[in-house]
Amino acid sequence: CFAVGPKVFQYVIKVIVQAIQLLYTMLKIDQPSYILLQNPPGLPSIAVAWVACLFWRSKLIIDWHNYGYTIMSLSHGRNHPLVQIAKWYEKLFGRLSDYNLCVTNAMKEDLWVNCNIKAVTLYDKPASYFKETPLELQHQLYMKLAKDYEPFKPRAESVSLNAEMSAFTERDEKNGHVIKTKGRPALLISSTSWTEDEDFSVLLKALEDYERYINEGVKLPSLVCAITGKGPLKDYYNGLINELHFKHIQICTPWLEAEDYPLLLGSADLGVCLHKSSSGLDLPMKVVDMFGCCLPVCAIYFECLHELVKHNENGLIFRDSNELAEQLKMLFLGFPTLEGKLHNFRKNLRASKQLRWDESWDQTVLPLLGQNE
Repeated sequence: CFAVGPKVFQYVIKVIVQAIQLLYTMLKIDQPSYILLQNPPGLPSIAVAWVACLFWRSKLIIDWHNYGYTIMSLSHGRNHPLVQIAKWYEKLFGRLSDYNLCVTNAMKEDLWVNCNIKAVTLYDKPASYFKETPLELQHQLYMKLAKDYEPFKPRAESVSLNAEMSAFTERDEKNGHVIKTKGRPALLISSTSWTEDEDFSVLLKALEDYERYINEGVKLPSLVCAITGKGPLKDYYNGLINELHFKHIQICTPWLEAEDYPLLLGSADLGVCLHKSSSGLDLPMKVVDMFGCCLPVCAIYFECLHELVKHNENGLIFRDSNELAEQLKMLFLGFPTLEGKLHNFRKNLRASKQLRWDESWDQTVLPLLGQNE
């Protein structure tokens, strides 16, 4: 109990200091008509924004992406006093907003039933720069990444020393056009913030099974698995990755420049998402971005995922590493000549004519604000 005391005290002091700093900063800006606040993180920002709105007579809009207390519960447990206080705080101050947006219909329902908060669903949409990457740009990106990351370097010694090659593409010496390399590996991408709500051992176990399939003679391509992002558990998982000794799979964990991330998504063959919502009510933004790039996805199941990933239409939903391994085998069988399901998923994503973020905002949020002018 004594060990908890000082930590709780430190946390309370930190929240009070942050609240004072935030309120001071906000009251220095010009008076806004609306304050739009994303939650989480909402402690102490919801209360501070509400006080600022009282001062300015502005309207407070909360954009609910998840619940802060469910994220806290991943490391502290649901019954921890801090988690219970955070839950009470979020419900209380959430009700003081003028308008509420949320990211799924499941969350809209939960806000109404459990918090008596009326919200409008505004699905996350990809920004306009998430799109399929032309072959020329793919090649430039691979050549750039090959300088730092082994898996992007060409597999065999090229016949000509002058040939410009990566693991996936090469420039035709005669006409200068970029072509995809024969027998190229498949590029699988996953992005993460390396936190507790994503269990990457599920992917690593599935890759072990994939390697075994190849050793058993199944006609599968080599794999390059790029896991992007940075976060607290990255070193832990890098340790696990270093213990794996694959012949047919290469894993790298690059940190990409902001402009290169959409280009890599738009160049990949398959995306994998291991995000499990702490509340079961939000959707993974990384899948939204992958779909913007028309990249098919295998995503781990949680309750409202079907609002984004349509199983067997734009991707596949799996529940464990065995199921993911089977899906990888089925999708990559005979790759790259046979791209049955992968090709169909991509075709469906192209045909779906998804709304972009700004269009979605104009359709959903502007009318909400306009009717209250």
